[in-house]
Amino acid sequence: MDTLLLLKAAIMGIVEGLTEFLPISSTGHLILAGSLLGFDDAKAKVFDIAIQTGAIFAVILVYWQKIRTTLVELPSSRQAQKFALNVFIGFLPAVVLGLLFGKFIKAHLFTPVVVATTFILGGFIILWAEKRQTRAVRVQAVEDMTALDALKVGLVQCLAMIPGTSRSGATIIGGMVLGLSRKAATDFSFFLAIPTLIGAGVYSLYKERHLLSMGDVPLFAAGLVFSFISAWLCVRWLLRYISSNSFVPFAWYRIAFGIIVLVTAFTGVVSWHDA
Repeated sequence: MDTLLLLKAAIMGIVEGLTEFLPISSTGHLILAGSLLGFDDAKAKVFDIAIQTGAIFAVILVYWQKIRTTLVELPSSRQAQKFALNVFIGFLPAVVLGLLFGKFIKAHLFTPVVVATTFILGGFIILWAEKRQTRAVRVQAVEDMTALDALKVGLVQCLAMIPGTSRSGATIIGGMVLGLSRKAATDFSFFLAIPTLIGAGVYSLYKERHLLSMGDVPLFAAGLVFSFISAWLCVRWLLRYISSNSFVPFAWYRIAFGIIVLVTAFTGVVSWHDA
C-alpha cells in the first residue's frame, strides 16, 4: 500500500484519538484534517467512523478494572446490574434516533453554517454549565446515577448527531447541567461511548462494505493503532485534568474553532459540505 496513504491514515487516527473524548467534536476535526490531507472520499468517511473503535479500546483499557468487576459480578450484584442497565438505557436513544434520523442529518446538516454554529454555541453552553456546576451537583459518582439520569444523558447524547456538537461534549456537559459532578459526567460519558461507538463502527462497516476490500486492511489497521495510542494518552490526561480544572479552555477553543470553520469554508480551503 502507498506509504503516503498510510501516513495520512496514521495522522487521521491521531486526530480521532485526541479529539474523540474531549468536548471539541472529533467529527469536525476529522473533516478539517481529511480535507487538508485530501483524505475525504467515500471510503475515508467509513474510515473515520471505523477508527473510533481504536479509541474505544483505549477507554476499555483505562477502565478495565471497573468493566471486569461489573461483568464478573453482573449475575449476583445489584450494583453491577444497576450500572449495566444505566449504560444500556443511556445507549438506547442513540440507536433509535440514529436509525430514524441519521440519513436525514447526513444529507442536510453537514454544512459550514451548522458546524460552525454548533461549535460556537457549544462553547457558550460550556461556559454557562461551568458557572452552574458550582451550585447544582447532586450525583457525585456514576454508581449514584438513577435510570432516569441515564436516560436524560442518553437523550442529550443524541444532540451529537448534529455535526460539530461533540458526543463527549454533549454527554459530559449535559450530565453536568443535569446535576452530575464533572467526574461522574466524564466517567459515564466514557462508559456510554463503548457501545455507542462500537455499534456505529460495526454498522458503518457493514452498510458500506461494498466500498472496502482486503487491500484496505493496512489502512484501517494504521488508523486503529494510532487512534488507540493517542486516545489512551488523552483519556489518562483528561482524568487527571478534570480533578482540578474546568472545561472553560475547551469552550474558548470551540468558539475559536467555529470561526476557523467559517473562514475555511467561505475561502474554499475545506469542503465542509462534502462531509
